[in-house]
Amino acid sequence: MTEFVGNPLFASGGITIFEVMNELAQKHQAINLGQGAPDTDGPADIREVAAKATMELSNQYPPLAGVPELLTAVADHNKRFYGIDVDPKTEVLVAVGATEGLADVILGLVAPGDEVILIEPLYDSYLPIVKLAGGIPKLVRVTPPHWDLPREELAAAFSEKTKLILVNSPQNPCSKVYGDEELQFIADLCIKHDVIALCDEVYEHLVFDGRKHKPLMTFPGMHERTVRIGSAGKTFSLTGWKIGYVTACARLMEPIKKAHQFLVFTVPPALQHGVAFGLNKEDAYFENFTAEMQAKRDYLMKGLKEVGFDVLDSQGTYFISCDFRPLGYDCDDVEFCQIMIKEAGVVAIPVSAFYQGEDGGVRHFVRFCFCKEEAKMAEAIERMKKAFAK
Repeated sequence: MTEFVGNPLFASGGITIFEVMNELAQKHQAINLGQGAPDTDGPADIREVAAKATMELSNQYPPLAGVPELLTAVADHNKRFYGIDVDPKTEVLVAVGATEGLADVILGLVAPGDEVILIEPLYDSYLPIVKLAGGIPKLVRVTPPHWDLPREELAAAFSEKTKLILVNSPQNPCSKVYGDEELQFIADLCIKHDVIALCDEVYEHLVFDGRKHKPLMTFPGMHERTVRIGSAGKTFSLTGWKIGYVTACARLMEPIKKAHQFLVFTVPPALQHGVAFGLNKEDAYFENFTAEMQAKRDYLMKGLKEVGFDVLDSQGTYFISCDFRPLGYDCDDVEFCQIMIKEAGVVAIPVSAFYQGEDGGVRHFVRFCFCKEEAKMAEAIERMKKAFAK
């Protein structure tokens, strides 16, 4: 038998950085402030609705697009928070998490040879999905410490071959919330070049310091060319449920649904009923959720500054990026994360893992996650203070 060779796209790639760091955390019994998974489960009433649905409603295949209750809830959510009018029957799709939703969109809309603009730092699934679809990635960077959008470079990346641009705001891992001027600049380019915008907005309710999330879909001329993705995992701290939702006009949604049907076909119905209940919660839930996460952010930022890190602004998401050079280390971020696990017993993620290719000035930064219990963050801070004491 000849030697087995897998798909080179995946066979040549390594294990995701999150899995690598999780394994190291377990090996060294370290406190994991790396992966963006909350320590505590989401609201009990949402989980109770899902449990009741499991026992009292159908557990057979639901409709391909999703149960009607959740499709309507997603449409209502779009209208309530952003004034976006959506037809739940033709313009909403429920996916197995935002990641599967991203795959549905890219595989459904990108043809081999189409160019796709990606803004680094990248969530790790973006690039493999684009390549799997046969798309040609065109990378543009925002970099620390200010994460400014390089407008000339972005404009130069557009061409007659560009099919799609992927915009992640609030952006993981840099915690950047794109402002109105930046979003308008992107919208103008999309309209000029007749390009689709795929917007990963899973952190839409994790925007801090009085900022408001503004979907690109709300900008003039963008409703019919924008696909918007949300996540119950991030909005309700139920990451293991893997429930995401896609919003797009019917013209774009048709090929997206066709990709979805051959990837997973459908999504567990009881969990969909739970998420529908959650999305219909009063505004107070979403306001309190944001406030609680902002308080966690403030707590960890204060502690990281006390350790001695140069702590960058965190405008949204679960994450804080830090420059570790003030601690006296001149190594790269991967080596520093390994040092921190072994010497301090704390896990972070190297920011360079979210970039491709050369350094570009990002290899002195690590990402911490603050959606954790305060006691765990307190212990991590004390461990780092002890390990990095001058």
